[in-house]
Amino acid sequence: MQFVFLYGPPAAGKLTVARLLAAETGYALFHNHLVVDTVHAVFPFGSPSFMRLREQFWLDVIGAAAAEDRSLIFTFQPEPTVSPDFAQRAIDLVTGKGGHTFLAYLKLPAHEQLARISNPDRAAFGKLRDADLLRTLQPQFAACEAAMPTPHLTVDTATTPPAEIAARILAAL
Repeated sequence: MQFVFLYGPPAAGKLTVARLLAAETGYALFHNHLVVDTVHAVFPFGSPSFMRLREQFWLDVIGAAAAEDRSLIFTFQPEPTVSPDFAQRAIDLVTGKGGHTFLAYLKLPAHEQLARISNPDRAAFGKLRDADLLRTLQPQFAACEAAMPTPHLTVDTATTPPAEIAARILAAL
């Protein structure tokens, strides 16, 4: 089982790269907003039940995929309402079931995030689209990104096209 864990700030292109990877590999794509939007339909974002259920659902799906030897691409944005050790728990879950993990950090400078944040395609999954809110949250997001496990690959999505990023990840798998 191959677990490709793509993470980075809002508007870094995680879902775009993940879709390209899924098309090339046939791996299942588990976009984090599938769960975020589901749980948020019932519980307020950041509430204790929201945070607990979101992480539980993420880990349950990742663990089941590893147990059934189903390779998976997961997109993730480190932020303060997620447990600081979530990524390591997901990695340990996969490796504990004999799977392999690959972490890719898709970074994007703050000014580029602000330029991309209001793109209409971000509305499809209830993603952050408010530039003022992003400005307020950027320091917290950066701190959470810095606390992530060491990635196998770091790519600046402001200077590297999504297809090239996907190709680099494929070559490294």
